[in-house]
Amino acid sequence: MIAKLEMFIALARERHFGRAALSLGVTQPTLSTGIRQLEDQLGVKLVSRGSRFGGLTPEGQRALVMARQIVGDARRLREEMRASREGLAGHLRLAVIPTALTWGSALAARFTARHPKVSFTVLSRASADILSMLDDLEIDAGISYLDNEPLGRVVTRPLYRESYRLVCRPDHPLAGRADLGWAELAEQKLCLLTPEMQNRRIINRQFLEAGLAPAAAIESNSTVVLVATVLQGPWVTILPSDLAAFLTEGKPLALVPLRQEAVAPEVGLIAPHQPPYTPVLQALLDEAGELAQVPD
Repeated sequence: MIAKLEMFIALARERHFGRAALSLGVTQPTLSTGIRQLEDQLGVKLVSRGSRFGGLTPEGQRALVMARQIVGDARRLREEMRASREGLAGHLRLAVIPTALTWGSALAARFTARHPKVSFTVLSRASADILSMLDDLEIDAGISYLDNEPLGRVVTRPLYRESYRLVCRPDHPLAGRADLGWAELAEQKLCLLTPEMQNRRIINRQFLEAGLAPAAAIESNSTVVLVATVLQGPWVTILPSDLAAFLTEGKPLALVPLRQEAVAPEVGLIAPHQPPYTPVLQALLDEAGELAQVPD
């Protein structure tokens, strides 16, 4: 039953039989048979299908909520039993917003140094994708913004508050400033993250509060592309302070602090709110608390 529920969850996530089968490492006929057997066991049709996936039926939508709960509980049970036999061991999947990747790396490195039987996969994802991946049981935890947009039912551990730096070449007219107000960035050649990134929406709001409507001639979902663009000429970009320092180290670039006019956004670890947590996930939450720069 658990294996068939996992097939159902994968199909609901991918909305395509072939992609769902590929994500599980099974053949498409095996997946289709598993879904049909699940429907037979439950006595309802879960999936609308003709020649291709046609969405979930109303019964399928309701079943999906319970399937996620059942599969999540089964995984927690396995982890709990493994911890009783082996101590903290296993694999953690962590998705991190691009602007917090240095924190994701630090958390994973600290945790594996303390618990060497635990391995990590760290993925770069947008904040909305992280919430979807948590719902679909694709990841165990994420690092994202905590107080800017709704998160749903999750447990959180604050890590830090975001401050910002203007990144420019040393010969740029603004490079020598001690700090800058957002209104002073009018008419600058901006390269910024793409609009689906929450960091971009935060930056847009900062500009709007300063009476500006930012127009970025170059956009990317990669902060590496932004820094590389600034190296090419009169471009400027805006990045969180820690990430800006990391990406510009050893490069001919200048960092200028931007004055924070309002409460800075908080970034932290998020995980499904389904206590009791497995020993490994509880240890990760505790590790995030120790790493945090945000006062309790």
